[in-house]
Amino acid sequence: MKVSEAMTRDVVLAKPNQTLREVADIMSQKDIGALPVAEGDRLVGMITDRDIVIRAVAEGKGPDTKVTEIMTEQIRYCFEDEDLGDVSKNMAGIQMRRLPVMNRRKELVGILSLADMATSQAAAPQLHKALKGISQPM
Repeated sequence: MKVSEAMTRDVVLAKPNQTLREVADIMSQKDIGALPVAEGDRLVGMITDRDIVIRAVAEGKGPDTKVTEIMTEQIRYCFEDEDLGDVSKNMAGIQMRRLPVMNRRKELVGILSLADMATSQAAAPQLHKALKGISQPM
């Protein structure tokens, strides 16, 4: 099974200059826990609900803090034509719950999450492997 068969295609993007309040509102409205951060057509980071809690709230930063101050800049991603089994092993190894999905021109075409694998019957074995690896202490 290919990543493209399990991923979510409708991806909402954040901008580096948005505030945490704006991004948290988007996450709440869309019921999602992560947003790729884009500047123009270039992916520059990821921000998650966990980033907001750990890197902002726990550090005393307010809701008007800019995304760029707390986002993860080192972006891990996969390609839409990769084998889902290989990608799930990679997700387990790097302990990532979500990965942006790129085409071979390095354009964002989706996002792959554990939830995507959970809702796909064919992806169930890959979900188990990924979840087991992600849940191990580092």
